Amino acid sequence: MADKPLVIGSRGSPLALRQSELVKSRLSEAQPHLPITVRRILTTGDRRAGPPLHQIGGKGVFTKEIEEALLRGEIDLAVHSLKDLPTRLPDGLCLGAITAREDARDAFLSNRFGCLAALPLRSTVGTSSLRRQCQLLHLRPDLEVKNLRGNLDTRLRKLDAGDYDAIILACAGLIRLGLDHRIREKLSVDTICPAIGQGALAVEVRCDDRLTLERIQGLDDGDSRRAAEAERSLLGRLGGGCQVPIAGFAVVREAQLQLTGLVGAADGSRLIREFGQAPLEEPAQLGRSVARRLLDRGAGELLRMTGLTM
Repeated sequence: MADKPLVIGSRGSPLALRQSELVKSRLSEAQPHLPITVRRILTTGDRRAGPPLHQIGGKGVFTKEIEEALLRGEIDLAVHSLKDLPTRLPDGLCLGAITAREDARDAFLSNRFGCLAALPLRSTVGTSSLRRQCQLLHLRPDLEVKNLRGNLDTRLRKLDAGDYDAIILACAGLIRLGLDHRIREKLSVDTICPAIGQGALAVEVRCDDRLTLERIQGLDDGDSRRAAEAERSLLGRLGGGCQVPIAGFAVVREAQLQLTGLVGAADGSRLIREFGQAPLEEPAQLGRSVARRLLDRGAGELLRMTGLTM
């Protein structure tokens, strides 16, 4: 079994394939004689590239078909952007590794303006994320936020075609594709709090596949896993997915795990932000604690306003 080939499942977008190749490269460095292939799998989110994500299912639209292939044994592991993964995985699947996190911040891109603050009144900003929308409109209620879907190259082409004055994307994807020169401003987490898990890659496997779990153990980054567990615990307690106005960012500082959580009204009229910290061994408890404080301050009502039932 030691020479059994390893098959990685991936979406077919350039960014997804690049992320899978990064994982493949890491595995090949540690196990140079292991045959590894990447299999492209078309997902619902890729097939329906027009409507906003929250209208076609939110979290899970980029992972469902890949997870089904994993459960059928057609692939041995799946590489996902962690922010795309629901907090509850299908029975029989688990997170075998969470890679070291890339820059988790959001990026401001524009061909005419150097930063978010420089945008003139009533400028058009493209994003498909309610999380970004609510924070942008809270900062700048004068802006016109328009839906922006498609893979990263498609979004950049729409910006270059003049469809938007600016767009907001994740720094991590741009960096991984060598497009970080397009970033005009990296938005601080205090300006735009990132999505849950943004910047980290998740390696999903079958829980009973001991051989694959052993092969990928070197990919796991302890601090990134702790941060992810805190953020995903926050999201799980709030009952949300990636396409509701929920944000969270955890980081290890001074031997403590620190977590900021945010819930907003989609129109930006109200944001609720809470902060907490805990020992490194208590990420799930920290996430639930910050979520509870958000709910105590009215986060549940804001989420109900977006159509999410608590």
